[in-house]
Amino acid sequence: MITFGWIVVILLFVIGMVGAVYPILPGVLAIYGAFFLYGWLISWEPFGFWFWLIQTLIVIIIMVADYAVSAMGVKKFGGSKAAIIGSTVGLIIGPFVIPAFGIILGPFIGAVIGEIIVGTSWKKALSAGVGSVLGFFASSVVKIALQLVMIIVFFIWVF
Repeated sequence: MITFGWIVVILLFVIGMVGAVYPILPGVLAIYGAFFLYGWLISWEPFGFWFWLIQTLIVIIIMVADYAVSAMGVKKFGGSKAAIIGSTVGLIIGPFVIPAFGIILGPFIGAVIGEIIVGTSWKKALSAGVGSVLGFFASSVVKIALQLVMIIVFFIWVF
């Protein structure tokens, strides 16, 4: 059962890291879930109040930062709420519509369409699209870094 537990935990860590850039996968929640599965399948002993407090705070920070950093990218390049909404929709739909490049083109196209719908000029809409892509990349970097911290803290606590 211990080997099975470790396989599941590592698999969830991998899914979580891939989910940091591919929004369809659960990302941080897969990593957080891995801790619970470790407890159920292997042992709750290494975990205490401070472990759960630290990990839960990181999860909250990631969830807030994910939206905030992406939105800041759009805003910095002159985008409106329509661009933020369009970018988010594009980020979710893009990978399905354009499998190879949808993860990048989806937010860009979504932000541009959002701006065009509210009557923004093409130039400003394209700028918002660039901001959405840069915001997505910045958000991904933040998520990857914080999720790595979660995994490192887990291994420190377990070993």
